[in-house]
Amino acid sequence: MLDRLDLLVIGECVADVVRLPDAADRVHPGGSPANVAYGLARLGHDTTLLTQLGADEKGRLIRAHLTGAGVEVRTDGSTAPTPSAVVNLDGAGRASYAFDITWTLGPVSLERPPAHVHTGSIAAVTEPGAAAVVAAVESLRAAATVSYDPNVRPELMGDHEAAVRKAERCVALSDVVKASDEDLEWLYPGVEPVKAAERWLATGPAVVLVTRGGDGAFAVLPAGPLTVDALPAEVVDTVGAGDAFMSGTLHALAAHGLLGPAGRERLRALDRATAKDVLRHASASAAVTVARAGASPPDPAELREALGRR
Repeated sequence: MLDRLDLLVIGECVADVVRLPDAADRVHPGGSPANVAYGLARLGHDTTLLTQLGADEKGRLIRAHLTGAGVEVRTDGSTAPTPSAVVNLDGAGRASYAFDITWTLGPVSLERPPAHVHTGSIAAVTEPGAAAVVAAVESLRAAATVSYDPNVRPELMGDHEAAVRKAERCVALSDVVKASDEDLEWLYPGVEPVKAAERWLATGPAVVLVTRGGDGAFAVLPAGPLTVDALPAEVVDTVGAGDAFMSGTLHALAAHGLLGPAGRERLRALDRATAKDVLRHASASAAVTVARAGASPPDPAELREALGRR
């Protein structure tokens, strides 16, 4: 069983300025890939984040947050300001975003090859940095498994057809893909999420996972879809829930020995019982996160406790 791997996450950090009705603004470290890296490190994995951070207060806040969990932060030396987003929460804790982001990632050398690479979100679609992300994944995937989460932000996706092509390129490079039903609705309007996921599965991934908020999640495998219910939770806000689901997914796959070059063949033969266990871990990770403010994924003890409540 492989439960500790060198994991590389490539993507943006974002300072989330969380805005609630009749309350003072709160600044939380965020950015989908950064949240995934943080979640993996919290769960005990050796995790490196390749990103961009400004030499400003927001950048220092995010760096301290990540390194405090054990994430190794690597940057390309850019002096651009740290990206930010105003996160407006409604009365049910649902989030909407307004972004101020520049993504110009340049090449960075790595001392050791990772066993697994994760990317997605803004980093995989926003040029000129997106081209560097795809090139890095292409160069690493021969010796590493790959995961991808489009984490669609319509305001930043640009031309719809071009965005779909970029997403599909990343899907084809990946072994594991996770998306929300809202992501799929934006990419493929009017197409049932399971049909869109099956379309992606046919292009190369071993498994496609789809989250449906309070309605649970499902995995699409060559043998067909598999569904699990959401874990009951008192929702404080949904910030980072999908990212916690992603880190929980990778944590469970690693525990089953399904990541890294030695795990790729076994991942291709993923059985339904193992896939269900992965979905349970991912859903429990998300449930912990929505029950507290900001993108705050669980540590191993909290994850075990949440799994025990199912």
